[in-house]
Amino acid sequence: MSLTPDLLRAKWAKSSYSGNGGAQCVEWAPNIAASGLVPVRDSKTPDGPALIFEAAAWASFIAFARTRDI
Repeated sequence: MSLTPDLLRAKWAKSSYSGNGGAQCVEWAPNIAASGLVPVRDSKTPDGPALIFEAAAWASFIAFARTRDI
């Protein structure tokens, strides 16, 4: 598995918990996630860096976040 996915073909999706009309949120690329890696970026800086997580690590983070009242 390549640890450097091609983000030029990423189709970014906003978090369902995005605030301020979607202007302050996390985006992820579900079409890349099928490769086993989950790219995540800040929607305020779409040309900025993306963090890349292994799918299992991202799933663990999401499961943990759902247990919090944020």
